[in-house]
Amino acid sequence: MAKRRKQAGRRKANAGMGHLARSGQGTLRSYSVGALPILNHFLDRMKLEEILQAYLPAEDRRTKVPTARGLVLLVKNILLSREPIYGLGEWATRYAPDLLGLEPEQVLAINDDRAGRWLGRLFACGPTSPALAAAAHSVQEFCVSLDELHNDSTTVTFHGAYPDAAEEKRRQGRNTLAITFGHNKDHRPDLKQLLYILTLSEDGAVPVHFRAASGNVVDDQTHRDTWQMLCRLAGRPDFLYVADCKLATAENMTFIHGHGGRFVTVLPRTRKEDAQFRASLLAQQVRWRPLWDKTDEKGKLLDRFSVADPPALTAEGYRLVWFHSTRKAELDAATRATNLQRALKELGQLREKLHSPRTRYRQKAKVHEAVHAILEERGASKWIRVEVEEEAIPRYRQARRGRPSKDTPYLKKVITRFDLNYSVDHEQIAVEAPSDGVFPLVSNDRTLSELQLLHAYKRQPLIEKRFAQMKTDFHVAPVWLKDVGRIEALLGVYFFALLAQALLERELRQAMEREGIEALPMYPEGRPCRRPTARRLIDLFEPIQRHDLHQPGQPPTTLVTELSPLHRRLLRLLGVPATSYSR
Repeated sequence: MAKRRKQAGRRKANAGMGHLARSGQGTLRSYSVGALPILNHFLDRMKLEEILQAYLPAEDRRTKVPTARGLVLLVKNILLSREPIYGLGEWATRYAPDLLGLEPEQVLAINDDRAGRWLGRLFACGPTSPALAAAAHSVQEFCVSLDELHNDSTTVTFHGAYPDAAEEKRRQGRNTLAITFGHNKDHRPDLKQLLYILTLSEDGAVPVHFRAASGNVVDDQTHRDTWQMLCRLAGRPDFLYVADCKLATAENMTFIHGHGGRFVTVLPRTRKEDAQFRASLLAQQVRWRPLWDKTDEKGKLLDRFSVADPPALTAEGYRLVWFHSTRKAELDAATRATNLQRALKELGQLREKLHSPRTRYRQKAKVHEAVHAILEERGASKWIRVEVEEEAIPRYRQARRGRPSKDTPYLKKVITRFDLNYSVDHEQIAVEAPSDGVFPLVSNDRTLSELQLLHAYKRQPLIEKRFAQMKTDFHVAPVWLKDVGRIEALLGVYFFALLAQALLERELRQAMEREGIEALPMYPEGRPCRRPTARRLIDLFEPIQRHDLHQPGQPPTTLVTELSPLHRRLLRLLGVPATSYSR
């Protein structure tokens, strides 16, 4: 029995150390290397492990892998392959232990239970504090400008009940988040969610702050706390804070303006100033002045922007500038036509159901409810007029069984049927058409030109790209965790991964700009890449492996996949020594 246990332990140790091959000549161990040396270089510059270690609570006796190192391991996993937590140990065995910062026996100790404890300790100290410290250090280390910061939020959607996280609770001196229903930005109102709030710099789209909130938190309640945290990070309040229309409340704008801040946001459609301006458009009282022609690299016109004269003010006295975009006008008209067609099609399908002898719409209120749902979902309630018509249809049947005759009595039953009579309100469409392509920006900064305001707003989609990377490249959902504290900590780990990825992309693109390199042959067949991404860089280095040959009586021999000229060029641009790919 003891011999079998010893052999099993030896097999487990061998399985945990890369790919093993034996022959009469010796033993060959093969490991994946990939982009790990590059990631290690950037994570070392970020001092991520040191910063985490400074905030984390003391380790317990069960810890075989230090928590800070384990959390950095999670970051590397997200950046390289995004294996689920329960597959973390198997993933780690494919890589050289020294590149993971681990000893061989530590690699074998990695499992989902220990990963959960790492996340639990990160929750205990609060993931926001080390995230802010890591961002502050990275801003100084990589010279990231904080003159313009962009803020937005997205939802992380959860599948499952999560009854223990239905409401906020107190745990380990901190409030847990509530995984609950809210305004779902993934268009899944049937699923619960958490709110993920992210702020990044205009300089390289580098994430500088994140915060998670309960799923039912409204966006306009998050801006003041976020702005105060950014003031601590920047060390001053006069950076330009750019956000969506949820910022444009009197309380938020007054708070930022009163504390010396600057902001740019979008005026909501619910404001009185919006209705007044669109009425002026309909009355043809607005004069448009050409502002900017947006062209592509070949000089082709993509969009044409104009600004309205004269300048306007909001009710609070802030600067209000109205812009018109020809591209947005085309998209607005196309969207309205598409929604109108879909609404008419769905109303036609509802009408067929009403005519069916087996229809389930037996009450007029149910029909009105179905019509309202269609018009609201398609945003067509202003464009389509619908009337629900009620008709009483008599039905007769024999009072008793048998062959009918002239003396057979019949019973009369009146059945109520409903029909729809709908039409397109072309007058209302004509009223809205002049507003196509129009959008208003609000700012308390009077020093920025109209074109500068527009450019600041047009950079807001940078943050949407980071959200897209988090949900596609990193696969933030589904979350295979049930403990809400660990879930919040995992969202913090995703912030560290986004930060490392953004710094990697920024460093490479800046190096290309310094050396006058327009494109690199990073696509298949050597096709040029003008704006390389971290994902493409990681994929290029993925085939690189290390092979350790152990022969009896001889020192081990290490062989590494030969780097191509493109690999060496990329390493030079990133400032990573090529020797990091040798043992």
